[in-house]
Amino acid sequence: MALPIEKTETITALDKQTILIYGRPKVGKSTLCSKLANPLFLATEAGLNHLEVFKMNITSWVEFKAACREIAGGKHEFKTIVIDTIDNLVILCSAWVCAENQINHPADLPMGKGWYLVTSELRRVLMGLSALPYGLVMVSHSVREKIETKTKNYDKWTIAISGKNKNIFLDMSDMILFIDQEMGNDGVEKRIIRTKPSMNWEAGDRTGLLPTTMELDADKLMSYFK
Repeated sequence: MALPIEKTETITALDKQTILIYGRPKVGKSTLCSKLANPLFLATEAGLNHLEVFKMNITSWVEFKAACREIAGGKHEFKTIVIDTIDNLVILCSAWVCAENQINHPADLPMGKGWYLVTSELRRVLMGLSALPYGLVMVSHSVREKIETKTKNYDKWTIAISGKNKNIFLDMSDMILFIDQEMGNDGVEKRIIRTKPSMNWEAGDRTGLLPTTMELDADKLMSYFK
């Protein structure tokens, strides 16, 4: 294999990014995703009945992998793949690993092997999906996690997934967008997107194109990537 002779160009198109979006139920996560470029929803839970979207209902890990193969085939016009939610996707993957190994719970295998199999399978399939020439958006609910250090204790908003599985989604994301609420100057609560990391919430933006805080508005989000 020949070594490269030119540097790669930066990829700033929104429909080529891997994005993690999380927030409390009914805050507008799915609605935001529905307005991205040609989205296909891989729906692992109910909650899309109020939206007119293209979706595939995913009730098992086998169905999810089959959907990934169809997407990889490229015989479609979709530009953005939305997994809604990854919380349930982890549960489906765990159930598949248990069935394959004839156990009731990943902890039933000694020395953490069950959890290792779940994490490895999740990472393998998701990395393959993220490598396709489409945007990948992963939706999660938010939880408030208690953080204890030697000097302070505090709460931090993060995704509703724990352990090493959580790190899969955080590490592979180009953007981690936390949908939050804050009180406006007019005394009315408004929904916002937080894009930069904080002691009190998980967020991030590898592109460097987004402001620290922005209104929850798909058109404004997309405007930074034109």
